[in-house]
Amino acid sequence: MNAERKAGTSVPAPSDFYGQRILPAVRKLKDLEHLLASSYVWIVLLDSHVSQLMSVAHLVRQHKKQLLVHVDLIHGLKNDDYAIEFLCQSVRPAGIISTRSSAVATAKKHKVLGIQRHFLLDSIALDTTYRLSEKVTPDYIEVMPGVMPHIIAEMHSKLDIPILAGGLIRTNEDVELALGSGAVAVTTSRRELWDAYAPV
Repeated sequence: MNAERKAGTSVPAPSDFYGQRILPAVRKLKDLEHLLASSYVWIVLLDSHVSQLMSVAHLVRQHKKQLLVHVDLIHGLKNDDYAIEFLCQSVRPAGIISTRSSAVATAKKHKVLGIQRHFLLDSIALDTTYRLSEKVTPDYIEVMPGVMPHIIAEMHSKLDIPILAGGLIRTNEDVELALGSGAVAVTTSRRELWDAYAPV
């Protein structure tokens, strides 16, 4: 399924994130430096400033890593389709994460992985996730919070889109429950989990 789903994207992905079970999410440059020296290939950039994006992306590419940019959290970047086009063409990340369907659709047009983040606060939000997923068909869905194994299992059975789990995941047990319920990876900013699940 993965090879067919990702045909036409710019990122070669013979398996989901080359088997990385944790997608480390960085907020500070010090954490980024730590990851650049690690065995992780895929890195999520959270809080950043638009003026730093080009240099961060260049640094990540120099270390042969793949960058996923959470576009909703980039300070100084207007969250519209023109901003996504700028990111895809000038910053050239491996993928973007956004709560906005139009941002995900624009990224996919530019051969960049589109990951849609959904906050599952209630049944209405879950129904909206199903409806938008059929309409936009993101490459991945990030479920927030990620500590809902029964909901992840339900979504995994109903959708043909891989699921990431993020938010409130604090322990190895939380990670294992999310993965065991059908998530292909867990996004987290907790360094102790990065260390525990670092690729060999």
